[in-house]
Amino acid sequence: MEKEAQWGKVEGEMQQLRWTGTAVVIVEGVASGGGAAEEVEVDVNMEQQLQQLKEEVRKMLLAAVDDQPSQKLNFIDAIQRLGVSYHFETEIEAALQHIYETYYDHHDDKANGDLYTVALSFRLVRQQGHPVSCNVFNKFKDNNGKFHEYVIGDVQGMLSLYEATHLRMRGEEILDEALVFTTTHLKCAILNLSNPLKEQVIHALNQPIHYGCTRIESSHYIFFYEQDDSHNEVLLNFAKLDFNLLQKTHQWELSEITRWWKDLDFAKKLPFARDRLVECYFWILGVYFEPQYFLARRILTKVIALTSIIDDIYDAYGTLEELELFTDAVERWESSALDQLPEYMKLCYQALLDVYNMIDEEMSKQERSYCVHYAKSTMKILVRAYFEEAKWFHQGYVPSMEEYMSVALVTSGHPMLATTSFVGMGEVASEEAFDWVSNNPLIAQASSAVGRLMNDMVGHKFEQKRGHAASAVECYMKQHGATEEEVLVEFRKLVTNAWKDINAAYLRPTAVPMPLLLRIVNLTRMTHVIYKDEDGYTHSGTRVKAFVTSVLVNPVPTSTSKSFHPSRK
Repeated sequence: MEKEAQWGKVEGEMQQLRWTGTAVVIVEGVASGGGAAEEVEVDVNMEQQLQQLKEEVRKMLLAAVDDQPSQKLNFIDAIQRLGVSYHFETEIEAALQHIYETYYDHHDDKANGDLYTVALSFRLVRQQGHPVSCNVFNKFKDNNGKFHEYVIGDVQGMLSLYEATHLRMRGEEILDEALVFTTTHLKCAILNLSNPLKEQVIHALNQPIHYGCTRIESSHYIFFYEQDDSHNEVLLNFAKLDFNLLQKTHQWELSEITRWWKDLDFAKKLPFARDRLVECYFWILGVYFEPQYFLARRILTKVIALTSIIDDIYDAYGTLEELELFTDAVERWESSALDQLPEYMKLCYQALLDVYNMIDEEMSKQERSYCVHYAKSTMKILVRAYFEEAKWFHQGYVPSMEEYMSVALVTSGHPMLATTSFVGMGEVASEEAFDWVSNNPLIAQASSAVGRLMNDMVGHKFEQKRGHAASAVECYMKQHGATEEEVLVEFRKLVTNAWKDINAAYLRPTAVPMPLLLRIVNLTRMTHVIYKDEDGYTHSGTRVKAFVTSVLVNPVPTSTSKSFHPSRK
């Protein structure tokens, strides 16, 4: 009971997340900590129950017979969408490897099954990195190259195909056509559907699985899965318990990081900067939520939070002379550079040195000090790019699209975040892997393009009002004499092609281990989540508030009541 009371205290404190304008802050209760919550532990009984359910799920996964692949595919899909696949990575890898080798002819794929099963198989096997051919969908087209009419009446099949199309690569025209076809007919079908399928279709059209954040989507899918009369009760209960226990871990991590942030007191001392610690942690939670990556989350959250402050110093406050001093200080990377900075910059610069000293200490313990060089180097590159954009603004210069993108892909932050995301990954992130990511491979370039273009599309008007260097939108409009709407159409195409490149780079054989590639993919997914339709980072009191609440505040109900829905909380 004492431990339950301790957890209750943490939960109560997290419920005090308050939203001030567009900023989200943690109130003093969490930031100051102390008392019983300092030594909080996971309830032993809940942990034992989790392990028992986990073993039952594992046995069911292994028992799914190979001569009925649809049964195994559905079970794997449910495990993944419920957010618990990290417990069964070895089993899922072996199962999908077997399905790939057994049911696909690598040259002329002839997949058996209905549309739902073929599309599900394609999605699961390809997202595992296996190069499944899109020719598996030819059987659903007629002699005129059109999708058969009967497909329109198969809503579950169309939904499965719709989700599969988001793993397409360049040149896969059948998947391009399938996306248009399924999107059009699913929108029409909504009018005649009843729940829960209706809500599933609406949600999918708004947020495809492949572009989603695991923690957000699992909170939604728990609701959908529970409505399915054929759901597996053991798996459902396991997913609910795992979600809630993991949420408690994340709450505690956030409270610890918040203490560090509150001690810096940026909100008071640098009031011009966005105060977004909770959003930053949520962002990084989308990169890696699994328990074993607690150090990686702490490192990357602190780095991205400081980067946000630095970004605002360059964009919204510093004079060109002051920014030159800060750029030089970062280049030198030593405490003596503090003397040359104005007072308001000293706080940020000292915090930057302190965070990277912490990283150095942690990496030294692991005998992986080489990581720190790469992390510092990519931060220096980012700050130099910030300064370049600041010079454009102060000079009133609007560069060509090509010149702009050469700098703005860096200021998207993705190259720095991708490199730094490797730091806390352990031995899988070898020195060769850091060399690879530092050389800006195609997947990193594509991720940066998605980040930059989605950010600029939704944020350029606000930034121009605030006083900001020209964005990609303004640069393209000036260079090509295009309207804003024409620019947005073109940029959406570029984002689509960037995702195709990301999907291609994720297929085996890969340049580096797939756990590392997944961080870059996840960074891109979080861009999609945060910048879809609006700048959810700057204006965080809207959709992002709901996301943070569902992931970090509200546990999923463990009763059998079917009245719960994450969007209604």
